[in-house]
Parts: sequence; structure tokens; C-alpha cells
Amino acid sequence: MCAFRVRWRAAPAAPERRTEIVVLGSGHEERNSRWADSKRRYDAGYGIKSLDDLHAVIAFYEERRGRLHAFRWKDWSDCKSCAPTAAPSALDQFIGTGNGSTASFQLKKTYGSAYAPWTRTILLPVAGTVKIAVGGVVQDAGDFGVNTATGLVTFVPGAVPPMAAPVTAGFEFDVPVRFDTDRLEIDLSDFEAGSIPQVPIVEVRL
Repeated sequence: MCAFRVRWRAAPAAPERRTEIVVLGSGHEERNSRWADSKRRYDAGYGIKSLDDLHAVIAFYEERRGRLHAFRWKDWSDCKSCAPTAAPSALDQFIGTGNGSTASFQLKKTYGSAYAPWTRTILLPVAGTVKIAVGGVVQDAGDFGVNTATGLVTFVPGAVPPMAAPVTAGFEFDVPVRFDTDRLEIDLSDFEAGSIPQVPIVEVRL
């Protein structure tokens, strides 16, 4: 899955959830969440500032066949295991506890703390950015491997986390998305620059 970041840093992001609400005769509500995980939507049109940007977007759109093929997207508002302006640390996110035999751990990011934390599975870490600590000790890069298509961290023999040792991680990551339109409305009326009023992008489940 390829990545595309042609000046789309300005694209607004909108987490979306699906909740059913039934209002009872008494005025009380029954609420049910149909999605365990949220999905994110973006509008990439905000990031297109020149004819060259427009040309690149059209080429990428055609190559993806519109909505057909997914790709990697960098959500600048939420692309790290930490705050967007901070540097990832190997202690950022708890991803599991060692038992002396389990060698593979899934990258995760937890949102919130006290009330009802939500844990997001990270499937597309950025190559070369993943840092791992076991029991608070940062591990050498050669002690583990990272699958950048699944977010699975696998320790090599001899480096498997021991019993009761917390495993933590820091990383950057992308979001799997697709175009959410089969038609691009292109406007060349602006002076020497093309613009696309809307380029809707939606997160996909893998």
C-alpha cells in the first residue's frame, strides 16, 4: 500500500462513530454504539495550492481508479504514539506483557485514561520509526522486527520479553484510506492555479 502526502498537511480530519439513540416514552434514552472503533474522514482539497499539486492529485487518483484501491495517509493531527509536536519515545504506549514465550506484539495506541479508554490497533507504522522498550529498557533495533503492513512487532530469539515485563512502544503511523468519490470536480478559474473544492477521503478497515 503506497503513501501519498502531496501538500495535504492542511486536510481537516474528522473522527466518526455510529451511535443509535432511542428516546423512550419517559424521555430517557437507550444508546448503543454500532461501531467498536471510529473511522476518520478527511478533505484533501484544502492542501492543493498549485497546478503541479493538481496534476499530482489527478495522476494519483487515476492510478487508484477512484474509490477502488486504498492507500496510506498521514493524518497530521494524529500520526504518532505521542502528541503531534512531540518526539515518539519507546515508553509512549503499552502494547503487552511478556510471558517468556510470546514473541509478537501488536502496536496499539490508547486514547483517554480514567473514564473509558479506547485502544486503537495500529496497522501501518512508518518504517524506521518504531522504538520498543521491555521493562522500561529501550531495546536495540536488531532485537525485533516490525511488519509495516500489519503493525506486528516480533522479537528475535534471545530477546523475547521475560515473564511479567511490560512491553511499550513509540512510533509514527499512517492510516489506511481510499478516495470517497468517483468524480473529481476540477476548477481552473483561479489565477494560474487549479483547485479541487472537495477531495473526500475515508478510512478503510483492513
